[in-house]
Amino acid sequence: MGFCRWEKPTVNHRTIDRGYQLDMYLNDPAYWANVPVRVWEYTSRGYQVIKKWLSYCEEKLLGRPLAKDEVRYVQEMVRRVAAILLIEHDLDANYQRVKGSIERRAEDRG
Repeated sequence: MGFCRWEKPTVNHRTIDRGYQLDMYLNDPAYWANVPVRVWEYTSRGYQVIKKWLSYCEEKLLGRPLAKDEVRYVQEMVRRVAAILLIEHDLDANYQRVKGSIERRAEDRG
């Protein structure tokens, strides 16, 4: 079994803030525990970010198992996505505020 084989995450059925946590299995002994489902399901441009990245790391594609720094990168990616989700409301509000300001300026000049 290759080091980079990963399985579809299984839900632990433990509730957290707004949903469930899951474990992302890299292989039988190695996995990332307690990843919020919202983080796993986060999409950008129509793709699940973490799932897409992991799909490129299969041993048969790389010709080797994941390196330790690549494994750590997945952990960093999970943390970054979680941080984005934590400030998502503020980002959306700021976008709407800036958008409104630009639209008002365009109307004033028009």
